[in-house]
This record gives sequence, structure tokens and C-alpha cells, in this order.
Amino acid sequence: MKTRLLFALALLCSQAHADIVLRDDTQTEVRLAAPAQRIVSLAPNITELVYAAGAGERLVGTVEFSDYPAAARQLPRIGSYARVNVEAIVALKPDLVLGWDSGNPSAGITQLRKLGIPVFVTEPRTLDDVARDLERYGTLAGTRAGHTAAQAYRKRLSSLQQQHAARPPVRVFYQVWDEPLMTVNGRQIISDVIRLCGGVNVFAELPALAPTVSVESVLAADPDVIIAGGMGEINTSWLEPWKKWPRLKATARGKLFFIDPNLLQRHTPRLLDGAEVLCAKLEESRKR
Repeated sequence: MKTRLLFALALLCSQAHADIVLRDDTQTEVRLAAPAQRIVSLAPNITELVYAAGAGERLVGTVEFSDYPAAARQLPRIGSYARVNVEAIVALKPDLVLGWDSGNPSAGITQLRKLGIPVFVTEPRTLDDVARDLERYGTLAGTRAGHTAAQAYRKRLSSLQQQHAARPPVRVFYQVWDEPLMTVNGRQIISDVIRLCGGVNVFAELPALAPTVSVESVLAADPDVIIAGGMGEINTSWLEPWKKWPRLKATARGKLFFIDPNLLQRHTPRLLDGAEVLCAKLEESRKR
């Protein structure tokens, strides 16, 4: 009995001092000797996820437009997600930096790693990846809240999948930007939301994640529905130019919609709020 007790205590001690080792989405192994205490986020969606994972108090810096939850607005800024200030990051003495593969400049990530700062980079492509990132950030920060939040997210996602399974397809053009005119391809996470709702992204086959397209190509695709988003702005005016094309199916049927980009263009639990809105718009389209 005494031997077993000593073995159990030794095992607990070894686990308590074990490194945290995770492989990120660039297949880089990130090793922490202890849960991160000083975290810098390099994207607004990552900032939101860290709070959702119960580690918001560990954040010591973030980028512009990190405005959710409200507490994030008080954090020091270290540039934008597209132009990070490496010197400002180093001055914050982080023990972990959380990056976004398709959003952050690779040179900045490389420089931080050369300075010996652990950088964990993510690139969520599916709705399931949001739950995965909640768990991973919780693990890196040593919180259980990340796993709890992931379970709640998966339960809600499963409910939405059941509600919208096998719905008749609706062809969708999702407008990310107006000048130049930009959309998303089938590998981008917004396309996964469209699929969840029974939609078909008319530009799913394009190779780039956020390709530039022409008005002529949209007219040729002739979508049933046009959704205007944006990048942190309210851009309902983007729908007006499409009204110049009365033969466009989406225009003729009055299916030009705006959805708050904060709900669809940030890879966070609020993505399911955006999914509910988008699914409702597509269902409305089916009824006419």
C-alpha cells in the first residue's frame, strides 16, 4: 500500500511539472515549461477566443480592432494583425504569442521565434476548428474553461447541423470587400458556415482563400443570394450597386442581405450567431 501511495504521489508530481507540448497549424511544436502567464494575441478573433477560454486575464497585448469582449479594448496595442510591431511585443515580455497563419506576416512570426519567444499559430478552416482552438488555448493557459466552452460550442453546432441538414441548396455569393471586389473560396471558414446552412459558395473552386473577382464573374455565376460582410465595418451600402443588375437572380428576387462581419468574419464562438442569421436568410430565400 505504501509503495503504491508513493508511486501515485511521484506520478502526480511529475505531471504537475510536465511541459505543455502542442503542435500548431504550421506543424511547429510549441513547448511551455508551465501554463502561459503573459500572452500576446496577434488577431482580434484570437483575443476573443482567449477570453472565451478563460485566459483573458493573461493577455498583456493585442492588435487593433480587438474590441470584444469589452475588456479587450483596454489592452496595449502592438500594431495590426497585418503589421505587427516586434519591438513592442518583446517589450511586453510575453511567454506565449498566439498568431494567425493567413493574417499575420510570416517574417514577424519567424523573428519572434528566433528571439526565443514561443509562438503558437492557428488557421481555423472549419466550424469544428473553433472548438479545437478553445481547447488548445485553454491547455496552453492551464484553464479548464476552454474545454467547457468547447463542449458548449459543439453542442450548439450539432443542434444547428440537425436543423439545417438536407435543406435544398441555395447558391451564394459572399462579398468580403467592395474595392477590389473580394470573396472567399471553399476552404475558408465562412464557406463552412454557408455549407452548414445548405448554401453553395459560387466561388468555392477558386484557389485563393480570399480571391479578387470581377462584377462580370458574379453576373456569370448568377447567385440566388448575395451576402455583404466587410472587415469590421457596417457596409449595407455595398448592396446598392447590385441593384443596377435587375436580371441578376439575387436582385430580381430581392435577396440582397447584410450580415454583421463581426459575426461571420471572426473565428470565434460568435460565428454560430452569424450562422443562425445566415441560415435564416437562406431559408427566407427558399420560401420565395
